[in-house]
Amino acid sequence: MPRVVVAGGGWAGCAAALAARQAGAEAALLERTDMLLGTGLVGGIMRNNGRFTAAEEMSALGGGRLFALSDSVARHRNLDFAGHRHAWLYDVARIEPLVRRTLQAAGVEVHLLSRVTAVQREGERIEAVHTADGGTYYGQAFVDATGTAGPPANCRRYGNGCAMCIYRCPAFGGRLGLAALAGIKEYAALRRGGGRGAMSGSCKLHKGSLAPWLVKELETQGMVVLPVPPDLPGKDEMLRRKACQQYNLPEYAANIILLDTGPAKLMAPFYPLEALRRVSGLENARFEDPYAGGSGNSIRFLAMPPRDDALQVQGLSNVFCAGERAGPFVGHTEAIVTGTLAGHNAARLAAGMEPVVLPSSLASGDIIAFTRRQVEKGDGLYQRFTFSGSVYFERMQSLNLYTTDREEIRKRTGDLAGIFATPVIIEVGSEQEAGSRRQEAGKTARMPNK
Repeated sequence: MPRVVVAGGGWAGCAAALAARQAGAEAALLERTDMLLGTGLVGGIMRNNGRFTAAEEMSALGGGRLFALSDSVARHRNLDFAGHRHAWLYDVARIEPLVRRTLQAAGVEVHLLSRVTAVQREGERIEAVHTADGGTYYGQAFVDATGTAGPPANCRRYGNGCAMCIYRCPAFGGRLGLAALAGIKEYAALRRGGGRGAMSGSCKLHKGSLAPWLVKELETQGMVVLPVPPDLPGKDEMLRRKACQQYNLPEYAANIILLDTGPAKLMAPFYPLEALRRVSGLENARFEDPYAGGSGNSIRFLAMPPRDDALQVQGLSNVFCAGERAGPFVGHTEAIVTGTLAGHNAARLAAGMEPVVLPSSLASGDIIAFTRRQVEKGDGLYQRFTFSGSVYFERMQSLNLYTTDREEIRKRTGDLAGIFATPVIIEVGSEQEAGSRRQEAGKTARMPNK
């Protein structure tokens, strides 16, 4: 049976591996640390703004399993606060074991502590990848979902040093991407004021360090807004440096906004500890992730390969990319969308089929094509793209792609409905059925953009 190898076990990599299995391929998922989900271990926000639309599109397309899992451990639903509408907050402590068990039950080979350090390349194809522990993984197609942050030298060069975050590079080694290892020239996001990359957008505070009244309100309401003293320095600078530019709003400069994702999620890339402790209820506050959240955070968007709208890496005939590797995308939903498409297309390629390009009549297809065009023009290097705000959410609304009407979303998928849940690879012994499914899937894949 054709085999897809996915490097990187964040939301994008998990989605890619699951999509490849649903398409009928064998799937091996290689993760350099001892846990899956990457920044999903500290994020926790789903379904806010246009992410609701995208999640429902993926569900209608047959790629909604991971959204269903995050929904099942949601601590709070339909929260509205600055820059957010109808947000769902999943429990960051409960989600990873649930995702891991789901992948394994689906037949995905999950290999933790498996940091890719080299590739075996023949022409424009990768034949195998090698890991630091001596492992070799062969495949007919590969997905690069290794992210864009780390190692610590990059956080020192473009940020405030290693912030000791959930990436845990000093313990598990810095990230290495398949495309770069294969010799593909990558690009980095840029900052308007100079420099590269962007700082991760939030921190976690240890709930035990917060005032009991604050914890009670946070867990009851799902969020707390705390006004800050007007003389606190550096608030605007912190907002300018975060990846989530859709939340560069006055409310975030004037207030501390905390969300209940299990820990207390602080909606700022970092916050000087002494300044934080001047706010009522935070007098004893302590950072949980990153541990150096008083001075900085991880730097992302430093290494992205060129790709097409099927998420195939340019210059490599059997490699796809997902998550931040596919462009300066912000968010878990964006990672799952690109991961699902990349994993499905990797399985299709392994089966000798043409890859799918999602139509621009779907927000999930439009954001992939729009981001590529913006990056190729150059201005996209200074932008961040997300269903939840800023330039792309504005585009979503202008094109009438944003909706919370599930039935309307289902209708938009048309003949593509269920495509990610339909096997395109059938085990030996069902050749007639395999040919029929390949023919039907091939027709669906050729649907033009609308």
